[in-house]
Amino acid sequence: MQADYLAGTFGLAGRTALVTGSSGGLGFAIAEALGRAGARIVINGRDPGRCDDAAGRLAHLGMEAITSSFDVTNDEAASDAATALRARGIRVDVLVANAGVQNRKPFLEISLAEWRALLGVHVDGAFNCLRAFIPSMLEQGFGRIVLMSSIAGQAAIPHIAPYATAKGAIGAFARAMAVEYGGRGITVNAVAPGFLRTSLTQGLQASPEFQRFISTAVPAGRWGELEEIAPAVLFLASPAAAFVNGHVLTIDGGLLARM
Repeated sequence: MQADYLAGTFGLAGRTALVTGSSGGLGFAIAEALGRAGARIVINGRDPGRCDDAAGRLAHLGMEAITSSFDVTNDEAASDAATALRARGIRVDVLVANAGVQNRKPFLEISLAEWRALLGVHVDGAFNCLRAFIPSMLEQGFGRIVLMSSIAGQAAIPHIAPYATAKGAIGAFARAMAVEYGGRGITVNAVAPGFLRTSLTQGLQASPEFQRFISTAVPAGRWGELEEIAPAVLFLASPAAAFVNGHVLTIDGGLLARM
């Protein structure tokens, strides 16, 4: 009976989940968590070879995984991907817009092209994917969308102005979409991770000064791990979160709670 409760409350059997930027890193950890909950996974990234490798890793774990390689900054590519999946009889029930990049520079050293490129991946990428996949969610009267924000959207450190701006926009985008589509069976939420051990923070991880900051400013006293974010995404995608809409869930070890 306990297993039935867990499957009915947190399970994703019969659902298809597309996770952008899931050929590695946090995206792959999220894809694995959703796959373990029973979802068929659509791996996405710009490199078809890396996508194939990631899907193979999930298949080796006994999960159903396919690939859809496209650049989220290309609106036509996102739309074509949605059309191609539907032609195969695949409707995306869960969309996790995870693809992201970083560019650490003092503000006055950032070119307009660099500014637009970073916002293009985070903000335009989310826009393109929602535009591509919301129509089929509306047709079936069901959808779960999770966007990737950050604590940088609420508080910043130096040299991440474009990233902080993009992540703040993602939180606002999640609220706007939740209000617009909440009455039609679609929920839209975001998660806001704190400082994680990822490829985007390698420079910070190598800094003794920043390590001291982590150990003193984060109440948990440490970096977060990828596996500590993925279950929160699973929760927001699951039946357990059916009445959670327009929320930005912070997962930061208590950093933003500290004065």
